[in-house]
Amino acid sequence: MINSLPYALSGKRVWVCGHNGMVGSAIVRRLKKEGDVEILTVERSEVDLVDQSSVNNWMIQNKPEAIFLAAAKVGGIHANSTYPADFIYLNTMISANVIHAAYKNEVEKILFLGSSCIYPKMAPQPIKEDALLTGPLEPTNQWYALAKISGIMMAQAYRAQYGSDYISAMPTNLYGPGDNFHLENSHVIPALMRKVHQAKNEGAASVTLWGSGEVYREFMHVDDCADALVFLMQNYSEDQFINIGQGSDIMIKSLLEDIMQVIGYQGQIEYDTTKPDGTPRKIMDNSRLESLGWTPHYNLLNGLEQTYQWFLKNEGQLRSR
Repeated sequence: MINSLPYALSGKRVWVCGHNGMVGSAIVRRLKKEGDVEILTVERSEVDLVDQSSVNNWMIQNKPEAIFLAAAKVGGIHANSTYPADFIYLNTMISANVIHAAYKNEVEKILFLGSSCIYPKMAPQPIKEDALLTGPLEPTNQWYALAKISGIMMAQAYRAQYGSDYISAMPTNLYGPGDNFHLENSHVIPALMRKVHQAKNEGAASVTLWGSGEVYREFMHVDDCADALVFLMQNYSEDQFINIGQGSDIMIKSLLEDIMQVIGYQGQIEYDTTKPDGTPRKIMDNSRLESLGWTPHYNLLNGLEQTYQWFLKNEGQLRSR
């Protein structure tokens, strides 16, 4: 049933589903600041989120009262283009199994984590929530987007049919500690950061940027996202999903220049225009979240500096990825 607001997390058993991922680990860090919250986590070796009975049995035994559904298979343009079946199947099954098992086990509240890629490729900017399904998706990540749209619709359907307090939030592009720094399968910030770091260490004269560098993207530090998600779990209960954005965007060429500044690399930039740019511009309309009283804390340059320091501390563990 729909809970009254604010929804108190204190004293609750809260499952962070996907706690090892970048967003999930940030949610765990944020929840630890709440005080009396029992944070539930489970390893992949213990529960297969793609298996309905495995998920349901775990919920029966552990009885979560609230769930942050942050588990997903994620990746950049290269990964989405290479593994489309994995992206649509795994992400659809994860959301379906967790949401249905939550209903069966009378979980009080779920926050389903979506993605800004759900919006049409040519959506009006900044993108409002009502732009969903108003045009074709960006082909390079449509499989992931369709799975996330399915999760949003599931949350809305269970809310409509059963009165379940299930909400969804759509964050913009995220970066920060715990990100995937693979040169080909990661998102733009960690991929560029690792590429520039490698170029500096090798004394390379230049780094290569995929595409023209003239598209615009919005980026949010993952700890800001986690703070917004906890805020929404406590203060939001509506059928309509809600955007989580930074409120400003940057040209990818300028982003690379900022990363070069943070790392201290002074080489040249070369452009591989045989690679796709993706959506020309993507920035979220963050007005609904702001109207609730939440704003981000990190600016991009400070966030990049903090992320690079995390990368340096963990570089040895990341080399094999």
